[in-house]
Amino acid sequence: MMRKCHLNTCPVGIATQDAQLRKRFTGQPEHVINFFFFVAEEVREIMAELGFATVDEMIGQINVLDRNPAIEHWKARGLDFSRLFFDPEMGPDVPIYHCETQTHQLDKVLDLEFIKLAGRALENRERVRIDLDISNRNRSAGSMLSGEIARIYGHNGLPNDTIHIKLTGTTGQSFGAWVCRGVTLEVEGEGNDYVGKGLSGGKLIIYPPEAAVQIDPSTSIIAGNTVLYGAIEGECYLRGVAGERFAVRNSGATAVVEGVGDHGCEYMTGGIVAVLGHTGHNFAAGMSGGIAYVLDEEGNFAGRCNLAMVDLEPVRKEDGVADFVKGIGVTVYPDMTSHDEARLRQLIENHLQYTGSSQAAKILADWEAYRPKFVKVMPTEYRRALAELETENRAVHPVG
Repeated sequence: MMRKCHLNTCPVGIATQDAQLRKRFTGQPEHVINFFFFVAEEVREIMAELGFATVDEMIGQINVLDRNPAIEHWKARGLDFSRLFFDPEMGPDVPIYHCETQTHQLDKVLDLEFIKLAGRALENRERVRIDLDISNRNRSAGSMLSGEIARIYGHNGLPNDTIHIKLTGTTGQSFGAWVCRGVTLEVEGEGNDYVGKGLSGGKLIIYPPEAAVQIDPSTSIIAGNTVLYGAIEGECYLRGVAGERFAVRNSGATAVVEGVGDHGCEYMTGGIVAVLGHTGHNFAAGMSGGIAYVLDEEGNFAGRCNLAMVDLEPVRKEDGVADFVKGIGVTVYPDMTSHDEARLRQLIENHLQYTGSSQAAKILADWEAYRPKFVKVMPTEYRRALAELETENRAVHPVG
């Protein structure tokens, strides 16, 4: 049984992390809080009608399910649901929920070693370098360390590269999830699914083992699916190809990768992605913010890109780019509508520096030939919103 919420109780706002774009919407966090109060009140009313005082009492009570409309629907004719709705008779001493405490084995996770070895950084903000092995049973490596940093220093975290952890091996799922400012995780090996999930200011670097001399990193998988899911800030450099849904729902992280599977940059709302190789189909589906640069050597990227919400633009030659691109960083020109050559070249320079990428070296060595082969993916509404904001800013702060 489910009731529909009234329109005037639903939350107002938009899912974006861009502070400038959020100014254009009148919704407040309090509206969402108020909405969930209404939801909670309606749940209490439904529970009262069913005769339950607590949520725990409802667990396992399949006898109150309103099943007949579904079973009697014409699409369900000929299906036998008796086993699905079977309710075995049990005595009053048999629990039906929270039967036992789950053993999480958190006392054995790799992050505890991270925290122990990073003690000087946590206590005194001193730089530390850690070298360890990692395997695919080490899931969410880096998240507990970041939680400890956030507990002490908040979202500001630590200065860049304060804690540099070099790992060797194959990571478990969600490697580098929610890694915060000041933490750099470097892997000589390979990643798994969900690398950098919710990345929150840290830096992730993954490249193949030095001993793997028979593989071509630009065509070999280095990380799994859904890399940088929901990332809000930070950097990610992958010397190799990532799986499907790369940077899905990314809202602020910067990434360089040498190829991606289908649905790259899906639902992306912010950040910067540079792909130095082939992409799968349906690139940029639902992409409403941020920008991407894709190397289109064969000239057929447009056929693999979802053009419903984005335009494709050339990366034009700019004067004096070599003079601007010096050192390592990603702060080259915050204006996403221009300075594409400088920004892209800086990212590729970073990629070469961090991963030793032969693909990056090849591109930089023949920059004038490769630059025209890059395509900029720009969300149309994002460009329009940025232009309107620029017009408003000029009206408030006129030049001269």
